[in-house]
Amino acid sequence: MKRLAVLSGILALAAPLAVAQTSTWVPDKAHSDVNFAILHMSLSKVRGSFGNIGGTIVINDSDVTKSTVNVTIDVTTVDTGVSSRDADLKSPGMFDAAKYPAATFVSTSVATAAGGLTVNGNLTLHGITQPVTLHVEGPTGPVPGMDHKPHEGFSATTTISRKAFDIGSKYPAAIVGDDVQLNIDLDIVKQ
Repeated sequence: MKRLAVLSGILALAAPLAVAQTSTWVPDKAHSDVNFAILHMSLSKVRGSFGNIGGTIVINDSDVTKSTVNVTIDVTTVDTGVSSRDADLKSPGMFDAAKYPAATFVSTSVATAAGGLTVNGNLTLHGITQPVTLHVEGPTGPVPGMDHKPHEGFSATTTISRKAFDIGSKYPAAIVGDDVQLNIDLDIVKQ
């Protein structure tokens, strides 16, 4: 009985060591954005961005593949540098930002890859959820920010189909391309 009590005591002391250390991070809204590029009139690319990125990233410090990402993108912040085009993008025929003001990305898996990570997840945009794979560089840092908290940086790329999300369905691909290149830059802050 005494041996069982000693063994139980050792296991109880060792249990906290077996629990993975995780840290929670949030996007620094002033230094994080999602940029996009799409072919217009089969001639040139139109570029724009979304700001006001929110959400949480939980990093497993001992095994990055057990980390999770849950990020929101404020669709109402779309900015192409042309106010009339931005208004059209927010309209019901495109993003319908009044009805769908945010997009979300929730990871389903994280894997190490050459030079970074591959993050698979579900992107919900315009009320439709599709699987997406992000090719991620980083992290860079950590470095102390002006807020005296650790900051890390990540950059990610992917290409999505606007048609898969039923965005601008009245426009043929010759007018507005189908492939949308996304470049995501996140400055995340440890909480």
